[in-house]
Amino acid sequence: MDHLRVIFSVCLLFLFFISVSVCEKQHRDDILIRQVVNGSETEPKDMSWEDHFTLFKKRYGKVYTSLEEHQHRFAIFRSNFIRATRHQRMDPFAQHGVTQFSDLKHYEFRRTHLGVKSAYKFLQQHADQAAPILPTKNLPDDFDWRDHGAVTPVKNQGSCGSSWSFSTTGALEGAHFLATGKLVSLSEQQLVDCDHQCDPGVGDLCYSGCNGGLMNTAFEYTLQTGGLMREEDYPYTGTTAGDGICKLDKSKTVASVFNVSVVSTNEDQIAANLVKNGPLAVAINSAYMQSYIGGVSCPYMCSRSLNHGVLLVGYGSAKSRFKEKPYWIIKNSWGETWGEDGFYKICKGRNICGFGGLVSTLAVSM
Repeated sequence: MDHLRVIFSVCLLFLFFISVSVCEKQHRDDILIRQVVNGSETEPKDMSWEDHFTLFKKRYGKVYTSLEEHQHRFAIFRSNFIRATRHQRMDPFAQHGVTQFSDLKHYEFRRTHLGVKSAYKFLQQHADQAAPILPTKNLPDDFDWRDHGAVTPVKNQGSCGSSWSFSTTGALEGAHFLATGKLVSLSEQQLVDCDHQCDPGVGDLCYSGCNGGLMNTAFEYTLQTGGLMREEDYPYTGTTAGDGICKLDKSKTVASVFNVSVVSTNEDQIAANLVKNGPLAVAINSAYMQSYIGGVSCPYMCSRSLNHGVLLVGYGSAKSRFKEKPYWIIKNSWGETWGEDGFYKICKGRNICGFGGLVSTLAVSM
């Protein structure tokens, strides 16, 4: 009898520890859910999935045309919420959670909000475009081109795979500023509408507007065409639908490329080129960006496949638990409601998420 009592007591104790463990995990997830809804601790302690989805729709102005579409997006929202918790564990120095993209399947997000293609094929065919090696000894500890007036406000590519065009204009805007002292917002729509050339060295790299492209061949287009117009003269619509006609007026072009070089993957060289030549056009992997809210993204694992075009504008460091964590400052093209007012921080020194795989610097023609 005593033997049975001991076994029974051990079983009860085992069940108690399992229950505590499950409750603690649920509590951690609940804390994460409250945190990622809007970064505030003022949310109710217990919220249903429906409550979270209602907050999401209200914040981002989401309207669905039918009950079926509403239920479909709600299911995706729940799935992305769970995915954000996984990202949080894999990327603990950043904050992940609900963004304006939380009701999109990942393949929808890739198709409509990225846009870089065939980057590695381009590099294989254009090894002769390597930038000269620069000295790196006296680089500043931190640097940000926003503080020097070389960066236009954050733009929004909308539901168009045109990130390559925003990366292109951002680098050209910065180079034009360094050459003239004037910051001019340039036209992405001109690239989307007019740049449909193919790279003869890369068989499948042909521009198709919202279906993707590459910054380096866009630079080549501006060189051949004579330059880009101002955004105000050729405003962005985020679509290739409609008449599909290129509306380039060469008399109104204001900035053109003189020379383009591909920077070494060495991150000190990237920093040196950034400081000397202005903001740089960069291709990265976007794996952790759909759920990114803020902080320094430095995931334990990340693909190096390049699928998104962004603009490198600076670098700095943040205090972590044990030491300073250096990071790159990236201007994105998803509006100011995403990330840190439209910007993204990714850790420096590890070539994380393909960073450094394709970085381009340029000079403008005067």
